[in-house]
Order: sequence, then C-alpha cells, then structure tokens
Amino acid sequence: MARSVVADQLAAFVADNNARPWQPGTVDCCMVLADWAVWLGHPDSAAHLRGAYDSDEGFRAIIAAAGSVPALVATCVPTSGKRTQHPQRGVIGVIGSPSNIHRQFGAIHDGSGWLVRMHGGFGRMTARTLAAWRI
Repeated sequence: MARSVVADQLAAFVADNNARPWQPGTVDCCMVLADWAVWLGHPDSAAHLRGAYDSDEGFRAIIAAAGSVPALVATCVPTSGKRTQHPQRGVIGVIGSPSNIHRQFGAIHDGSGWLVRMHGGFGRMTARTLAAWRI
C-alpha cells in the first residue's frame, strides 16, 4: 500500500475514532488496535474481548491474566500480522514500561512516532517499543 494511502487511511481512522467516547472494552488504547485492523479490512481478531470488561479495573485483570499488554495484544493481531523491529506508519504496537504492566499502552505508529488512544482522543506518546506488528 502506498505511503499516502496509509497516511490518508490513518488520518481518517483517527478522526473517526476521536469522535467516539472513551469506553473500556469498546474504545480504549488496546481495542483501538483491533479497530484499526478492522478499518483496514481484517476480521475482528479482538471480538472475544469486546464487552468482556467495562472498567479500567476489568481491563487490568485481563492484562494480569495475560501477563502483559504485549502478550494480550499478540492474541489479537490479525493472522497476517508480522512482528517488526522497525515500526513504520500503520504498524500497531505496545509501548511503555517493560516491567510495569499498568504502564504499557497499545499504540499505532504514524510514521514519526506512536499515537495512543487516551480518554480525550489520540495523543502522541514517546516510550520504549515493547512489541510491534505490521498488519
């Protein structure tokens, strides 16, 4: 896919998602990764998590059971997804603390850095890349 097409798709996705209110289990920093994959035409690989929690505490319990956010996100990457060490525009990933699972965030790379879905919409976050996948 051409860079400009991915950039246009990502911009449209971010605008669309920013119009939706934050709601754990539906619109949050990890569900947004699956939403991005669906936007690109992949099946919803996180359907098993949609509605499985409705609070930050519920999400934290799911993360703890998985062991980490990278481990949880890995179960939701489309089957065509491939791990990458060099994130580029459109790549999904997990950034943050390697040791504190409560400081790990799902993110989408915009070509120059990571975007994380926060309560008020997407924001740029600079943090260590823990895992990344081309989808």
